[in-house]
Amino acid sequence: QVQLVESGGGLVQAGGSLRLSCAASGGTFYTMGWFRQAPGKERELVSCISWGGGSIYYADSVKGRFTISRANAKNTVYLQLNNLKPEDTAVYSCAVGSRSILHYTIQDYDYWGQGTQVTVSS
Repeated sequence: QVQLVESGGGLVQAGGSLRLSCAASGGTFYTMGWFRQAPGKERELVSCISWGGGSIYYADSVKGRFTISRANAKNTVYLQLNNLKPEDTAVYSCAVGSRSILHYTIQDYDYWGQGTQVTVSS
């Protein structure tokens, strides 16, 4: 049974920071990533990272502000969110996939977490 448990969301003022964690169990995964979906908008890939951390993707909207990392010994992926903006408000979901290339499309991900709410006030 694969389970993804996310934590770290919350309410923060613009310019603040949060650190999201996603602990996976039941398997190991080449790509671990984070998506977000705001009300009325489609789900978008925020960032993803390969097994060894050598391949990383960031959406243009978060480059320079967010940092993804993973700790394979704990089967956990993190997303550090700095300099948060109101437009970052969304439900952030962890997703994982086993394809041996970096996953950058929704269809490539096999399992999804329930999501954690990030709300940024202005």
